[in-house]
Amino acid sequence: VQLVESGGRLVQAGDSLKLSCAASGRTSTNYDMAWFRQAPGKERVFVSFIGSHGGYISYEDSVKGRFAISRYNAKNTLYLQMNSLKPDDTAVYYCEARPTEWTGGINRSPSYYPYWGQGTQVTVSS
Repeated sequence: VQLVESGGRLVQAGDSLKLSCAASGRTSTNYDMAWFRQAPGKERVFVSFIGSHGGYISYEDSVKGRFAISRYNAKNTLYLQMNSLKPDDTAVYYCEARPTEWTGGINRSPSYYPYWGQGTQVTVSS
């Protein structure tokens, strides 16, 4: 499966932004999906996870109450609504996918996911 993120741009602190991730290729397979982010000079870290049918969702603590993950399977698209953005949210945001049928691993680890996109830059100015 191929993943393409979009929607990142420069915004002011307190603004909202919605990222999208379009999947193509073997989309008939059910995939669990997640958003990760990587700030300059730092490791890629978990942001949010959503199960293949949206029945299970989790967030990293610093984004709880501000970010909302969703997916529209009919359009093979994953979303991340980001509200009340802070300068610390500045990073390249990546969507990642893993076949639901795979077992084992930790879904907050980047290595859990065999597929990821090229990323989209989000910059939040103070």
